[in-house]
Amino acid sequence: MKFRITALLAMTLLASCRHTGDITAENGGGIYAVRSACPIAGIPTGTGDITVFNPQGSTDSSAIDVSAAMTKLRAYCQDVGNDVVSTVTFTVTGLRRDAGPARQVVLPYFDVALRGGSTVSAKQIGYVALNFPAGSQHATTSARASVRANRGAASLPANVRQILTRPRKAGEAEAAIDPLAEPGVREAVAKATFEHLVGFQLSQDQLKYNATR
Repeated sequence: MKFRITALLAMTLLASCRHTGDITAENGGGIYAVRSACPIAGIPTGTGDITVFNPQGSTDSSAIDVSAAMTKLRAYCQDVGNDVVSTVTFTVTGLRRDAGPARQVVLPYFDVALRGGSTVSAKQIGYVALNFPAGSQHATTSARASVRANRGAASLPANVRQILTRPRKAGEAEAAIDPLAEPGVREAVAKATFEHLVGFQLSQDQLKYNATR
C-alpha cells in the first residue's frame, strides 16, 4: 500500500471560495487549485486479484481452482457531523476451473483508511460471495465499503494554507521556490491526506504469487 507522496502533495488545498483553475489579480495574481478532504480511493498494487489453488500449496496453473479480480472501483463521499465518510463500490468477477454444479465461493477483502501513506487509521474485513451457476465457469458480484475520516484531520492548518496560497509574482526569488520543498509543509500535507483502500485480504503465499506470476 505504498503512498505516492509526490503526486498527492501536488494536490494542495487553497482558498475554499476559489475554484480549480481560477486566476486572481490580487497581489500580482496566481492560479488556484482545490484539494478535497475526501479520501483518495484505490486498490493497492498486487491486491486486486486473488487465486485459489486446489490442492492447496500448489502454484501450478493446472491447480488453479478459482481466480477473481476487483474492477470498476467508484467512490463518493459526504459530510456526516465532524467526519467525511467515503464509500466505494466495486465489482468482483470470478472464473472457476470446472463448469460443474452450482457453487458459492466466499472471498475476503480489506477496507482501510490510510493516513499519510503509512498509518492505518481504520481497517475492517469484509466478504464477497461469488455464486457460480450450474454449468458456468463465470460469476460476478458487487460490493460496497465505507470509512470515516475526521474533517479536521483531513484539513490543512491555516498557516500551511497561507503558505501554499500566497500569490507569487514571476521573476521574484520566492516564485522560484516550491513551498512543498519545506519539510514542515510537506509533512502537514501528508498528514492531512487520507486514502480509502480496498483489496483482497491475501495470505503471504497469495501475495507472493501475485508479485511473481
